[in-house]
Amino acid sequence: MRRATLLRAAALCLALSASGAAFAAGGGAALDAANNDVGNTKSLQRGFKYFMNYCSGCHSAEYVRYNTIGAALEISDAELEQNLMFNAERTFETINISMRTEDATAWLGQVPPDMSLIARSKGVDHIYSFLRGYYRDDKSATGWNNTVVKNVSMPHVLWEMEGVKAKAESHSDEGAAADGHSAADKPAFDVLAAGTMSAEEYDDVVRDIVNFLDFISEPMQLERTQIGIWIMAFLVIFFFLSLFLKKEIWKDVK
Repeated sequence: MRRATLLRAAALCLALSASGAAFAAGGGAALDAANNDVGNTKSLQRGFKYFMNYCSGCHSAEYVRYNTIGAALEISDAELEQNLMFNAERTFETINISMRTEDATAWLGQVPPDMSLIARSKGVDHIYSFLRGYYRDDKSATGWNNTVVKNVSMPHVLWEMEGVKAKAESHSDEGAAADGHSAADKPAFDVLAAGTMSAEEYDDVVRDIVNFLDFISEPMQLERTQIGIWIMAFLVIFFFLSLFLKKEIWKDVK
């Protein structure tokens, strides 16, 4: 009986691991590494700006307050109120949207998800690849599709920066990419219209947004890491002190 229970538990763990890996990979799509750094305050400030200007019209972040962000990113309350608070009056409020639920459902087919914990649930590589994976698709209701999330309901809000691209008519599917995925996992694109930024500049913008989303998913993560380092240092020192004390106490015992 006990062995059967253990076997079922092991099978469940394997199933969850497999489904989690597939989910993180966006259903089999090849994801690019975000390589973001939540310790980069300037990047987080830029990401906050981009999020408020391009994302907060539809996406809320109801588990983080403006003043929490401001304190961590060295932004004063006056700067928050003047430049970054579009749907709030007090800095202790959270990031909410003004779009009504019925309007979101009618326009997009569903209510856009809250972004407070999206980096933890989806992963930063998923978000990074998603924001770089848009292409024109006339068959889509919004005119856009995405290589990471097929038939995506979210339009490409950053298209002016990136430009407009479409899947190439043909590209080689032979061989494999450097990360082991087939060439079909990373389709080639034709540029239909240039954006206001180069590809490298646009990637930096996306990385800043991803960095900010990673930060708000756990604003205490940097402080937690620093505390953890001090605790580990204390435990190491305490271990050697305890070892020396033990030797001193038991040195006369034979």
